[in-house]
Amino acid sequence: MDKLSLIKVEFAKYSLLPRPSIADHRNMLLNPVFPSSSRALREQLVTLADALAPAPGYNATLLDAVRILRTETVLNDVPVLYKPGAVFVLQGSKTGMLENELYLYDEEHYLAVALPVPFRMQSEASPARPLLAIYVEFDMQTAADIVMQIERHAQLPSHRPRGLVSSKTGPDVQSLLLRLLTALGKPAEAAVLGSALLRELHYRVLIGPQGGALVAALQQKGVAGRVVRSLSWLRENYSTKIALADLAKASGMSVSSYHIHFREVTGSSPIQYLKAMRLHEARLMIAGQHRTIADVAAQVGYASTAQFSRDFKRHFGRTASEEVKWVRRHLGEEMR
Repeated sequence: MDKLSLIKVEFAKYSLLPRPSIADHRNMLLNPVFPSSSRALREQLVTLADALAPAPGYNATLLDAVRILRTETVLNDVPVLYKPGAVFVLQGSKTGMLENELYLYDEEHYLAVALPVPFRMQSEASPARPLLAIYVEFDMQTAADIVMQIERHAQLPSHRPRGLVSSKTGPDVQSLLLRLLTALGKPAEAAVLGSALLRELHYRVLIGPQGGALVAALQQKGVAGRVVRSLSWLRENYSTKIALADLAKASGMSVSSYHIHFREVTGSSPIQYLKAMRLHEARLMIAGQHRTIADVAAQVGYASTAQFSRDFKRHFGRTASEEVKWVRRHLGEEMR
C-alpha cells in the first residue's frame, strides 16, 4: 500500500464526518451547463488552476481573497496557521494533524477553517503532478450576515465550535469552483461576478456537511463562545504582555476551566497558542521584509531575542534565516 493510501486509511479511522443523507444527495445537483462527469469537471478545474498558478508557491489572483497554491515537492510535518477560510485541493493531497485527529483535504475533501488554529501539515506532490489548491480567505462579516439570513429560514444544527473541519467536496461546490476559476481568468468577469461568487462559496461551506461547527464558531454562544471571543482578542493583541489569569477572568472562568475549554476549541493550551501565533506572525514579517531578527522578535512580543530564536527553531525546525529561504522557495511571495 502506498503512502497516500495509508494516510487515507488513517483518516478513515479518525474521521468523525457523518455519511451524507439521502436529502444531502438530492441537494448535490450539478448545474446542467457544467459537465456531468465528475472526472471531466475535475480535469477542467486542474487545467484552469494550472494556468492561473504558473509559479511555485502562492499565486495572487484578480480577487484579493483568493490565491492558488502550486507545489511540486513533498512536504512533511510543516507547522501551519491558516486564517479563517477554506482550502480546496484540486490535484494532490494534504493532511492536517491536530492532537490525535487527522484532517484530509484532497481531490475529494476540502478543509474549512473557522478559527486560526496551529496544526501540522504534510502534502503529496511531484513535478509531474504538482499539488494545486485554491485558498479562499473568509470575510467574517459576510459569513455572519449569511448565518443570520439562514436562521430566518431554517433551524441551524447545534454543534460545538471547531477550528478545523474536513468535508466532502460535493458537485455543488465543484461547479462553483469552476465558475470562480473561469471568472479569475477574465478581468471583467472577476470584477463583476467575483463578490457574488465568493458570497456563494461562503454559503456553500456554511451549509456543508460540517458547516454547523463553523456556524457555532461565528455565533459565539455559551462557554465555547467566550473562548472564541478571547481568541479574537488574542489575534489583535498577541504582541502585548498577556497573562493567562487575565484571559480567564475576562472570559468569566477560572484559569483551570479556561484552559480546558480553550484546548477543546483550539487543540492547544493558551500559552502554546499564543506562542504559535507570535512565531507565525514573525515568520511572515521575516519572509516579507528586510528587518533584523531582534526587531521582529520585539514586535511580536518577545523580550529576549535569544528566547525567540530558540522557540523559532524548535517550532519550525530551522533558524529564522533558513526559514526565509525555505518559505520563498516553497510558498512564494504571496504566502500571507
